[in-house]
Amino acid sequence: MPTTPKPYRRIYHWHALYTRPRWEKKVQRELELQGYEHYLPLVTRVKQWSDRKKKVEEPLIKSYIFVRVSEKEYYDVLNVDGAVAYVTFEGKAAPIPEWQIAAVRKTIENMLPFELTGEKLQPGEHVKIKEGDLKGLEGEILRIKGKSKLVIRIESVGYSLVVEMDTRNLG
Repeated sequence: MPTTPKPYRRIYHWHALYTRPRWEKKVQRELELQGYEHYLPLVTRVKQWSDRKKKVEEPLIKSYIFVRVSEKEYYDVLNVDGAVAYVTFEGKAAPIPEWQIAAVRKTIENMLPFELTGEKLQPGEHVKIKEGDLKGLEGEILRIKGKSKLVIRIESVGYSLVVEMDTRNLG
């Protein structure tokens, strides 16, 4: 009795997509129009001009947008106007773990105080957050001047999100 082939199941991974400078929102709109899952973390900053101040939304990490694609869609995304290349490691697009994207989302959505750093941080104690808005997320702990800060490392783009945390919420 012949067996029926199992349907092909696409596996999706998050990747960092490098864009032309200041094209992040244009690339985001095009990805949205074409139906690709994406995430562009935006932060509101106050900009000072000579005659006024204005709140503007800017990308958290300039020239990067995160996309979740299958192997089949991998090259199609590169054809989006403004997309330059994937962040690669050993010639392949570096996958970003789902928990790292979730951690950035929750930090931005909950307007938690954070700082973005590109400095290489030494690996510290691996922790899981037990309470609060980031409950369930994991990261590395870094102690700075007596305060505890959780480091959410997005290794493929070389940035880390540093969130101030109460040590009682860590396990």
